[in-house]
Amino acid sequence: MTTEDHGCCAPTHEAMTGARASDLTMGKVEPAGHASTAGRTASRHNLAQAAVPGQLFRMGDADGAGNPGDGETPVHEVWVDAFSIDATTVTNTAFARFVADTGYRTESELFGYSAVFHLALQADLDDVVGQPPQTPWWLGVRGADWAHPAGPRSSLGGLAEHPVVQVSWNDAVAYCAWAGRRLPAEAEWECAARGGLAGRRYPWGDEWTEGQRCNIWQGRFPAVNTLADGWLTTAPVREFEPNGYGLWQSVGNVWEWCADWWAEGYYAASPARNPGGPATGEQRSMRGGSYLCHDSYCNRYRNSARASNTADSAAANVGFRTVALV
Repeated sequence: MTTEDHGCCAPTHEAMTGARASDLTMGKVEPAGHASTAGRTASRHNLAQAAVPGQLFRMGDADGAGNPGDGETPVHEVWVDAFSIDATTVTNTAFARFVADTGYRTESELFGYSAVFHLALQADLDDVVGQPPQTPWWLGVRGADWAHPAGPRSSLGGLAEHPVVQVSWNDAVAYCAWAGRRLPAEAEWECAARGGLAGRRYPWGDEWTEGQRCNIWQGRFPAVNTLADGWLTTAPVREFEPNGYGLWQSVGNVWEWCADWWAEGYYAASPARNPGGPATGEQRSMRGGSYLCHDSYCNRYRNSARASNTADSAAANVGFRTVALV
């Protein structure tokens, strides 16, 4: 699987410009060089928590709803120890607190651009630095970052309790270091998203009601969104209803980074207890789908659905939630 096989969901930085991010004039700075997080405590991470009990659950999906190459099979039994996970994705308010405390600069800020969905663009056309031909709904936009998620003309006005976006895996890990937290393993994420409902497709069960359960695309993708759920891009983190464990919007709204390296065939060799993903890889796993998911091309707003991206990539539909350290 190439790095662009999941590019419809969230493109790589390379795809946005036609050049490797490390080859651009702005360069690449490792996360440790952004800002010091030494001595920080978890007290500043004040998102509500959801308790997930230790359990054996069936991970994956073999009913044919998945995309070829996403690696949702074989369905296998996995034990996960009890853990505490954020009830919502990390909000703009929470991330702003981290930035104010540390002076951290995200990779989108360092690169100077990031990926914005074309209908949400708030920038001059001169600020568009690329448009992948395979996924033309994505634009590489100069000045797009976590504080300007749709481009330099956008802001966080009215978005305080929306999920932070335009954050890379490296950015999420830096936040975790400051907060005394970590990213969830894929197995933990899926277990939490299921909310105690064994074998169900969605966090609430198997039934579907258009526009009433989660924030995805309605209409004709990628040109016409009927806004049946009320949102073109992100919704507030406590929109819709939480699942049985108290997690809000584990599917739809934004993709969520997981700790694991990505591998399509990992399930065939996964440990039966607390799997943590492959030892190495080229991409990091993402879960949950986003406001751009639609059955016509991306049916990944399901508990078992998987995607991936490079650790330095960010987009306007990618965020994260964290897990408490044991």
